[in-house]
Amino acid sequence: MLSQPWLETAAEKGGSEFIMKRILVLGSTGSIGTQALEVIAESPGLKAVGLAAGTNFHMLRDQALKHGVTDVAILDEVAGSRLSELESDLNVLDGPGCIRGLIENVECDLILNAVVGAAGLEATVATLEKGVDLALANKESLVVGGSLVMELAEKNNCGILPVDSEHSAIFQCLQGRGTNDINQLFLTASGGPFFGRSRKELETVTRDDALNHPRWKMGSKISIDSATLMNKGLEVIEAHHLFNVPYDDIKVVVHPESVVHSLVRYGDGSVIAQMGLPSMKLPIAYALNYPDRQPVCMPQLDLVEQRELTFFEPDPEAFPCLALARDAGKRGGGAPIVVNAANEVAVAAFLTGRLKFLGIADLVKKTVLAMDSNLPRKLTSLDEVNEIDAEARQLADSLL
Repeated sequence: MLSQPWLETAAEKGGSEFIMKRILVLGSTGSIGTQALEVIAESPGLKAVGLAAGTNFHMLRDQALKHGVTDVAILDEVAGSRLSELESDLNVLDGPGCIRGLIENVECDLILNAVVGAAGLEATVATLEKGVDLALANKESLVVGGSLVMELAEKNNCGILPVDSEHSAIFQCLQGRGTNDINQLFLTASGGPFFGRSRKELETVTRDDALNHPRWKMGSKISIDSATLMNKGLEVIEAHHLFNVPYDDIKVVVHPESVVHSLVRYGDGSVIAQMGLPSMKLPIAYALNYPDRQPVCMPQLDLVEQRELTFFEPDPEAFPCLALARDAGKRGGGAPIVVNAANEVAVAAFLTGRLKFLGIADLVKKTVLAMDSNLPRKLTSLDEVNEIDAEARQLADSLL
């Protein structure tokens, strides 16, 4: 169950018209974070009470002033010092542990974790340990933390609201039904910028080609993951943990129009889909306003104008990352951690010109093969997660 302290009645609060939901936005200067602040500004029942970023203190400062936020965290210590000098009225935490400090010190009703990469796991753990509901945009938390994260959420009676468009779609399709009614989940993939190309045609694609997504405007890491279909593989793992559905019952279909965000097939054969124009504002707004729906300032889907919705099987030869991630999820334990860590190293190398596009999957596969025999099949602690992650990154970097 989701704890919902913001749903207290007006009478319980002495006759107030409505209760403001207080939100921490972690990763506020990224794509998800900036759109979340737009949603908060457009929603009368939402208020940002804390922001966290990595290095961009100028943008963080502007966001804090615009939204009336006094508590911020920034990982870069030099940036933190500069920000404190510029704005003496801001409470600035910086350096390692600053995001956990922000979570622990600021009273809130919901925390949006939009931190990029495996670094978001610490924020997820700190949120759940505090007993606060989590709007989760950091898929790596469940990819690498898996059952440990879900157990922590259950132990502290915290709800996890998915922000990924695909998992938000499934969550919306399940409203009023239980996961026991699920026959099959369908995760839709846009196909990225290289849909329809053969492996041979991908040998010479460039960084700019891979970043040029035809439907979605995203950060560089997720854009590359979309181009390789690694993001869909990681989302399969995430869906398995979020909805407790076996891997064999989770299917990926390529849907270039990006209008159907995912589907659920129920036991009676009915298929329920969630649809909308490709925009992250919809799933962000649903998570932040849950269980209510509030208007979202964006163009609306016109089915007559859309005319066509098409679906295809992914090409496993051209896009092997999908199978690499799914296989790791099935093995469980430390395998998904290795895939995720090696992929982050590989994507960073591709973005800086050290690796070719097809080399991303090759590096992930080599790292998995080198570590597989020594990986635990069941994780016992978050310290173990961090150790495997660090070892995989070091190995992947040495294999470049």
